[in-house]
Amino acid sequence: QVQLVESGGGLVHTGDSLRLSCAASGSYFAIAVMGWYRQSQGKQREMVASITSSGATNYTDSVKGRFTISRDNAKNTVYLEMNSLKPEDTATYYCNEKFTSWGGDYDYWGQGTQVTVSS
Repeated sequence: QVQLVESGGGLVHTGDSLRLSCAASGSYFAIAVMGWYRQSQGKQREMVASITSSGATNYTDSVKGRFTISRDNAKNTVYLEMNSLKPEDTATYYCNEKFTSWGGDYDYWGQGTQVTVSS
């Protein structure tokens, strides 16, 4: 069983920075695709950034150049460095872990951490 625990959210002002962390339990972190998603009120959850086991990254267009995803396999932790924050970045941010093992696909979510950016 995998558990994901996010931390690092908070209330900041436009232009500020935050770093989110997601600590994962379990034995599959190193082979997993890790992702950060966000959901704001009244909107669907969207992918913000993802990173593969080999370190390849992908970002949604609205955060390119401002957010950086990284991972530390020794610590089973994935990070999201968020710079130049905007009010439209306000959302609950969720950590996601996806991997395939023994022919099965697995998909886990954290509980979320709130990020609020005031103008």
